[in-house]
Amino acid sequence: MKNYSKEFALGIGLIALSVILYSIHYYIFRDPHHIFIYLLGDIAFLPIEVLLVSVVFTKIINDRDKKETLQKINMILGVFFPESGVELMKLFAQNDKNPKQFQGALLIQPEWTNKDYKNSIKIIKKSDYHLEFDGPRLVIIREFLSSKRNLFLTFLENPILIEHETFTDLILALSHAEQELSNREDVLNLPSHDHDHIVLDIERVHKLLFFEWLQYMNYLRKSYPFLYSFSVRTNPFDPNADIEIK
Repeated sequence: MKNYSKEFALGIGLIALSVILYSIHYYIFRDPHHIFIYLLGDIAFLPIEVLLVSVVFTKIINDRDKKETLQKINMILGVFFPESGVELMKLFAQNDKNPKQFQGALLIQPEWTNKDYKNSIKIIKKSDYHLEFDGPRLVIIREFLSSKRNLFLTFLENPILIEHETFTDLILALSHAEQELSNREDVLNLPSHDHDHIVLDIERVHKLLFFEWLQYMNYLRKSYPFLYSFSVRTNPFDPNADIEIK
């Protein structure tokens, strides 16, 4: 309510200032005809001015802000995937009972277009993931996630990630899986229902990782061709990938 009162007082003050200035103009020049001509012209231009400011200029500023925010988000992704994301995807994919359903979607080629990425993302979204982990594998995952705990917390503390809900969901899912595993006294001998619960948490991460990685790779393709070339040549899911340029 106080904010509205301030705005109302500011509006009254500006109108009063305008009246005072027009009065001074009339007092000096004694020309009401001239005053009303320019006053009417200013009022007539006001809708166009509102259109320019509220629609055109605002859209330009918002587009620029979105582009800057997207660039900052993808800089964070550029840290996440080399540090932990790619390794986790490889680890999870090795333990999927049916990897053939999504493998083709991850065989990124240098000539891929936006359409190719959209098709791959559709495949990833539609795929059913069924991971199998024995006790020793869960220990490996727990140790890896625990070693990256501070990194995940740093990401969650970054306010920019509010603009990128899917990556926030991924980090939350990773943090949750890490907490579930870290709070089990004996991961090697879990009851079957508890084991299935943890695997379900990991499957959630598995799907989000693939989706976010494809989005990130498509961004590199459009914005940083040299980084994209390196990422394609080191694609962990392509058995024919070769770092050397032939």
